[in-house]
Amino acid sequence: MALIAAVLAAVIVIFNLFGIGFRVFCLVVIAAATLIALPHRSRDGGGWWWLLAAGAAASILGAIIAQPAETLGGWLALIGGLLVIVAAAVGFPREMEE
Repeated sequence: MALIAAVLAAVIVIFNLFGIGFRVFCLVVIAAATLIALPHRSRDGGGWWWLLAAGAAASILGAIIAQPAETLGGWLALIGGLLVIVAAAVGFPREMEE
């Protein structure tokens, strides 16, 4: 569920949907999903989790940088959001866990 929430939050951030307060909340959701997925990082080699963490960091950094430099921050947030989506797709469990 955390990875699905991260993808939805990343889509909202990428497409600049809703107000700034809700987008900040989405960044918090992405960061929380990254921390929740931490114990599962060894699944499928673990590379997906590092992409997720890098995407979360880039999204948050992009939001901070966008305050003084909107274009650079926007690009960084876009790249971070795409990394989150790719990492969630790769890290999503293919089989039900028992």
